[in-house]
Order: sequence, then structure tokens, then C-alpha cells
Amino acid sequence: MLWKKSGRATVEKRDLTDFIDEGSELEGTYTFAGTAMVNGKFRGEISSRDTLIVGDKARITATIRAGTVIVRGEVVGNVVATERIELSGAARVFGDIETPVLVVDEGVVFEGQCRMTKAKPVEAAPTRDLSVVAVKR
Repeated sequence: MLWKKSGRATVEKRDLTDFIDEGSELEGTYTFAGTAMVNGKFRGEISSRDTLIVGDKARITATIRAGTVIVRGEVVGNVVATERIELSGAARVFGDIETPVLVVDEGVVFEGQCRMTKAKPVEAAPTRDLSVVAVKR
């Protein structure tokens, strides 16, 4: 994923690992790795540690949990992001959101509660104990 100076994500189609196009209607549990874009209808639950893009034509009725969530379409349901949520363009969100970083453009419709969380610290690599234990002979 590429980042502009404004911090907004720009994604090209070749950067996507999954794409659900308009005209598609799915129901169930959707999990993915990488960057996925949903531009169709989805009902159920979406879960990932990575980036979900809700496209302009998307109509999602689901609980969403992801690292980053970029909404340009419609989401009915709660959204939890561990990194950031961006509501842009003609986004419509009807549900509660929880995230450490929230970006809301002018003209967005958001009906719900927002809970700002602390960003999760980067986990340090586990340290190894290299101390020597005396051995009696």
C-alpha cells in the first residue's frame, strides 16, 4: 500500500489481494490477508489484521474487525480497527466504531458512537536469556 503525505491510503488494483466487485452478493464470514476491497453487497462478519476498503458501491451489513478500514460506501454494523478508520467521499456508517485514529471527510454520514482507543505498541521481539548458569562438577 502506498501512503500520500496526507497519510491517506492510495491503493491500486494490483495492490489488492482480494476484490468483491459490484453485482456480487455474499453472506457469511469473510477473512483475508493483505488488502481487500468490497464493492458489492455483503452480510455477516469481516475479519482481518490488514486493510479493508469498502468501495463506493458497497452495501455491507456486518461486524467488521481489521487493522485499517477505509469506508467510501455504506456500512451498517460496528467497525473496530486496530490502526485507523477513514470515512471518505459519500461514506455512510450506521453503527459504533472503535479505533486509535479516525479520519472523517466533510459530507460523510456517521450515526453511532465512537470510541478512541490507544494504538497498540509494536511488540518487541522476544529476548533470549543468554546468562550462564554455573555448573558444579
